[in-house]
Amino acid sequence: MTPDMRRLLLFDIDGTLVSGGPAKQAFHSALLEVFGTAGPIERWEFSGKTDPQIARELLTAAGLAPEVIDDGFPQLWGRYLSQMQSLLPESPLTPLPGVVELLGNLRATESVALGLLTGNLARGAALKLESAGLEPTFPVGAYGSDHEQRRELPRIAVERAAAALGVDFRATQVVVVGDTPRDVDCGKWYGARTIAVATGRFDREELDRTGADVVLEDLGDLDRSIEALVH
Repeated sequence: MTPDMRRLLLFDIDGTLVSGGPAKQAFHSALLEVFGTAGPIERWEFSGKTDPQIARELLTAAGLAPEVIDDGFPQLWGRYLSQMQSLLPESPLTPLPGVVELLGNLRATESVALGLLTGNLARGAALKLESAGLEPTFPVGAYGSDHEQRRELPRIAVERAAAALGVDFRATQVVVVGDTPRDVDCGKWYGARTIAVATGRFDREELDRTGADVVLEDLGDLDRSIEALVH
């Protein structure tokens, strides 16, 4: 790894890099199969939460006890991932505007390392990125399968980057990129630079109110995106 590496860029997946896909359908089906209920899933807010957090909230709202939820989680994740893998060929994910060009440019930039910071399970993240043609891009990451609370994920990603890349990134060298207020919150909690993109369900005005260091409409303007991420 180059000695002048000075940025660790941690990207969210859904709504930031990619759109579409069958994840919610697979999640709903797996909850019903394992627990007999999906709780109030049709009206629940998923954005920026980890998969375990979402499942726990839904099942708690449905009246299930914590120990029942915990006992069923291993089976739930197995069924969810299996369902999603079977549905992806018919409902693939697609990269959002500018993402492929931006990531290609960043991969060629020796001063940065690319990683993930996502509420997806690690295997779910890999399936989504593979579907969108982005899987080989990210050598490190932190996932919902690592911790239920998103605020804990930057620390995990930085520790993995140190182990994998041999670089001890300081918090001020880390950039968290996402499309929800929770992405911004976890980055600010860690002390990282935060970049919000209005390509999910939150518009620019809503993201401006989070206090993100930079808010972009999308990642389609290559020069502006690189300026925000790298400099």
